[in-house]
Amino acid sequence: MFVSSKLSKAVSLAVAFGAVSAVTFSGAVHAQETDNVERIQVTGSSIKRTDIEGALPVQVLDRAAIDRSGLATAGDLIQSIPSMQGFTTDGDSVGGGGGGMKTASLRGLGSDYTLVLINGRRMAPRGSGSTIDLNSIPLAAIERVEVLTDGASALYGSDAIAGVVNFITKDDAQGLNLSARYNKPEEKNGTSDNFSITGGLGDFDADGYNVLLSYSRDSQEQLKATDREFAKTGIIPFTLNNKQYYYVAGSPNAIPANARYVYTDADGKSVNSAVFNPYAKQNGNCAADNFEASGLCQFDYTTTVEILPESERDSLMLGADLALNDDTKLFADLMYSDFSQTTRIAPNATGFFPLAADSALAQQYVMPYVDPAHVGSVTSVQAQWRALPLGGRATEWNTKSTHIVTGVEGVFSAVDYSAAFTYSKNDTDENIAGGYPVFDKFMDAVSSGLVNVFDTPDKISAEGLQALQDSQYYGNWSNDTTEVKGVDVKASAPVYELPAGDVYIGTGVEFRNTHYVSSLSDANKQDLLLGANIGSEYDLSRDNYGGFVEVIVPALENLELTGAVRYDNIGEVTSDFVYNEDGIAGPGSYKVNDSMNDTTYKLALRYNLTDDLLVRASTGTGFKAPSMLDLGQPKVEFGVTSSPYSCPFAGTSDPLAAVCSPSPQQFEAFSQGNPNLKPEESEQYTLGFVYAPDNNFSFSMDYWNIELTNLVTSVTESQIVNNPVRYRDLFTTKTNKATGQEELAIIFASVNVGQSINKGIDWDLTVGNDLSFGRLTTTLAGTYVLESKYTRPGTTDDWISSLGRFGDDNEVVFRTLAKFSNTLSHGDFTHSAILNYRSGYEDQAQYAASRTVRLGSVTGVGADVQLSVPSYATINYQTKYQAMDALGVTFGINNLADRAPPLSLRTGGAGHQVGFDPRYTDVYGRTFYLGLDYKFM
Repeated sequence: MFVSSKLSKAVSLAVAFGAVSAVTFSGAVHAQETDNVERIQVTGSSIKRTDIEGALPVQVLDRAAIDRSGLATAGDLIQSIPSMQGFTTDGDSVGGGGGGMKTASLRGLGSDYTLVLINGRRMAPRGSGSTIDLNSIPLAAIERVEVLTDGASALYGSDAIAGVVNFITKDDAQGLNLSARYNKPEEKNGTSDNFSITGGLGDFDADGYNVLLSYSRDSQEQLKATDREFAKTGIIPFTLNNKQYYYVAGSPNAIPANARYVYTDADGKSVNSAVFNPYAKQNGNCAADNFEASGLCQFDYTTTVEILPESERDSLMLGADLALNDDTKLFADLMYSDFSQTTRIAPNATGFFPLAADSALAQQYVMPYVDPAHVGSVTSVQAQWRALPLGGRATEWNTKSTHIVTGVEGVFSAVDYSAAFTYSKNDTDENIAGGYPVFDKFMDAVSSGLVNVFDTPDKISAEGLQALQDSQYYGNWSNDTTEVKGVDVKASAPVYELPAGDVYIGTGVEFRNTHYVSSLSDANKQDLLLGANIGSEYDLSRDNYGGFVEVIVPALENLELTGAVRYDNIGEVTSDFVYNEDGIAGPGSYKVNDSMNDTTYKLALRYNLTDDLLVRASTGTGFKAPSMLDLGQPKVEFGVTSSPYSCPFAGTSDPLAAVCSPSPQQFEAFSQGNPNLKPEESEQYTLGFVYAPDNNFSFSMDYWNIELTNLVTSVTESQIVNNPVRYRDLFTTKTNKATGQEELAIIFASVNVGQSINKGIDWDLTVGNDLSFGRLTTTLAGTYVLESKYTRPGTTDDWISSLGRFGDDNEVVFRTLAKFSNTLSHGDFTHSAILNYRSGYEDQAQYAASRTVRLGSVTGVGADVQLSVPSYATINYQTKYQAMDALGVTFGINNLADRAPPLSLRTGGAGHQVGFDPRYTDVYGRTFYLGLDYKFM
C-alpha cells in the first residue's frame, strides 16, 4: 500500500525538532524499523529502504521550519540556507541581468551547478541551460524541501555538481485550509501579501484515492531607492582614517545634456573631439542631481532607480493519486504558475546624438564654448542627454510555468518501481512598460530643438513634453520558451541478504528532449527603440539520455558502502536558424556542435563507530554540458557596461584608439557563444560525522571539496577593460545609430576558463531542553569556506579568488555564513528567533584615476580607497498562537534590529543600486507581518 503520510513522518523523525539540519540517525528512527514499515526514499539515493540515515549530507526543511523562517517565497527561503551563495536575487533584475529570476546556488558555484527538482523530477529551466527560476515555485504548495549538499551527478546526471534542491509538494490532504499573510516594513513602501487555499478530497489510506487542489497568490510592492536613506543617492559622503571622502556614481548621459564637438587639426586630417557641459559653463557648476567628472557632468541616476521591483504571482497545483490495488497506484501532478515582475531602471540614456551646427541649440549652447583654436574646423556637434521626462525604463517580465507529471508506481515482488512522463514548460515574455521611445520620433524631438536638452527638465515646453510622450513604445519585446519532455523509469529492491543486512540495488533510465525558442517582436527585429537591446531569434534543441545503477552493501553490521555509476549522452545542439555576421536569424538549419558523453561515479560509506556516532564519506565525479546558448549564440547586443571607463587604448597605436572618447563612457556590449566549448568536469569528496546520543542533542560536521575543470563562463567587464592586451580579441566597435560614428564595445564571450577549487566545512548543532513550562530547541548551522579560487580566463596558473573579497567576477564568496535558531514551545504558543549572519569582506577597490572616490569634496581629486565591509547580521522573530484546533495566528518581525545594509563602493555586480549590495543584505528594514491559518475540519 502507499501511505504517503508515513514518508513525511519518517523524515520528520530524522530531522532534529524540525529545524534545518543534516539527516541524522537516532533512537527515534531505529524504533520505527519494524517489519511493517515500508521503504522510503530520500534525496541523494534512488533506493527505497526502511532507514533514512545515509552516507550523504542532506538538509531538510519541513513545513514547520518553513513557517518559522518568516520568509514568504521559495526563493527567499532557499537563499537563506547557509550553504547557498552566488545566486540571482530580485535586486539583480534592476539593470543587472537578472531578467526577473531568482535562483539557487550551492557553494558559490552558480545556479547552473545546483539541480532543482520538484518531487524528484526536473522542471523546465529558464532559458537554454539548466537554471531554474524559483519565482515559478509557490511556497504555499510545498510540504518540505530536501537539500543535498554533495555532488550527485552519478544519480541525477549533468548539472548536479554542487548538489540538489528537491521541493516536495503537499499530498494526501483532507478538508479545506485557508492561509493569509500581510508584510509591512516600518518605513514606507515595500509591502507584500500572500494568500492560499488548499483543499483535499479522499483519504488515500482509507479510500484508495486522494485529490488535492491548491491556489495561491503573492504580491510584492515596489521599493524605490528614494524610499531608503542608504540608497537614495549616488553621491555618498563617508569618513575613513579621519579623512572626508565622497563616493560618486553617475552617468555621462546627463540632464542638462553634455556636449561634444568634433574638429580637425591644423593638418586637416587628424580628427579629435572635445566635451563639456553647457549648463556648467553658463552657471559655474553642474545642475542639481549632477556632479563634475572629467570636464563634463554626470547624472546621479540613483535617484531614479528602484531597490526591488514589484511582482505578482498566481499559482495552481493539482495532485491526484489512485490506488489500482494494494501494490500499485497511478499519480498525476500539475503545477502552474503565472509570475509577473516589473523592473525599473534610470530614464533612457541617449548616448551622443547629432545637432545641426547652425541650429539654435548649437549656436546658443555649444558654439560659444568652442576653443578659439578649433573655430572654423568643427565638423559636427553632438549632445548626450538623459530622457528624464519619459520616466524610468520599465520592463515587465511575465513567466508562465507549467509542470505536468503522470505515471505509475508500485511494488512488484519486493521491487519498488516507478515510471513517469514529464512535460514542463517555461514561457517568458519581456514587455516594454515605459521609458523606451521609438528612435526616429525621439530624435526628431530632441534634434530639432523642440526639446531643449541643454536646460533643466522643468524648462521643457509643453509641446516638447508631448512630443516625448508621443514617441513612447509599449508592448512586447521578446519571448523565450523552453519545453522539456521526458520519460524516466526507476526500480530498487533488496537483492541479497548478508549477515549485516540486505544488499539493495537501484537502477534507472531517462530520456529528455529540451527545446528552446526565442522570438522577437517587430520593433525588436527592426531596432526601432532607443536604448533597448535588440535580440536574435533562436530555435535550439537537443536530446539527453542516461542510465544509472546504484548499490548499497552492508559490509559489516556497522559499515555500509554505497556505489553508483551513470552514463550520460548530451546530444548535439541543432539550430533551426542560421545567422549572418550581425547575429540576425534567417531560414535554414545546422548542427551547432557534436554530442558529449561521460561516465560518472559516486562511492560513499557510512560507518557507525558507536550507537551514537556515525562517520560518513564520499567521493565522486561530475559532468556538465554547456548550455545551448553558450554553444550556439551568435554575437548579439547586450546593453552597456555597468560602469563608465576611460578608453584603455588612449595614447596607443592600436586602431581602436581612434574610436575612443576623451571622457569616461559606458561601453556598448555584446554577448556571444562558442561552439568549441568543452564539457565541464568535477572531482569531489566529503568527509564528516554525526553525533546524536539522544533526542536532545545532535552535532554534524562535514568537510567538502569540489574541483572543476573546463569551467564555462565569460570574462567580466572589469577583467576585459583592465587588461586590454590579454583580452584584445574581446574588444570591438559598434556604430552609434544617431551619429553614424563607431564607438568602442566589448564582447562577453563564453570560454572555458580552466580550473576552480572550492573547499569548506558545514556544521549543524541542535540542542533540545525540556523546561518546566515548555521545550526550547536551539540550532546553530553554518558554512565556513576554506578555499574558493579559479584560474583567470586565458591563463592556466594565474589564480584569483572572490573569497572574503569583492572579486574580479563581481561576486563575493563569504568566508562564514551561519544561522542561529531558537524555538520555544509552551502550551498553544511557539516563539522563534533566528539570527542570520554573514562575515565581512574586502570591498571593490577604487582608484584615483577613475575619480569614483574623491577627497574632501564632490569636486575633489580622485583617491585610492578600499573599504572593509563589516559583517552583517539580522534577527527575525516570530510568535505563533494556536487559538483553537482550526485557527492559528502568527505575528512576526523580520530584521528586528532594523539593520541597514553597510556601505559598499562597488561599481559592478548586482543591479544599478548604489552604495550597498542588494544581493547580500536586507533592504526592507524592520518589517512586521501577520498571518492567519484556518482549517475547516
